[in-house]
Amino acid sequence: MKLSVRSDWRAVVLVCGKCSRKVKGGFGADGRTPLAKALRRFAGKGKGRKAPAGVFEVSCLKVCPKHAVTVVDGGNPGKWLIVPAGTPVATVAAQLGIRGAGPAADQPAA
Repeated sequence: MKLSVRSDWRAVVLVCGKCSRKVKGGFGADGRTPLAKALRRFAGKGKGRKAPAGVFEVSCLKVCPKHAVTVVDGGNPGKWLIVPAGTPVATVAAQLGIRGAGPAADQPAA
């Protein structure tokens, strides 16, 4: 039985699901993409533990800002981020230490 498994994560992020629902997505090129999905897409290829970053949407972080989403960086859990809807995903990813692997999630597909 394995006692540990490998992961390619360089960052772990918790995104408030209730905030995401309240802003109806609010991120990406069309403004309808939830922040968690936009961050996963920005990070690049891979799913689960093979992804470059672990992005988890949790039920509620009990902060509930208006027109924004609460985000916790696993590397700095003492400082939570309040991300206003419409903020470029590249800006949020830079604050969280997530490096983009491909085209930015904010750009529409050609």
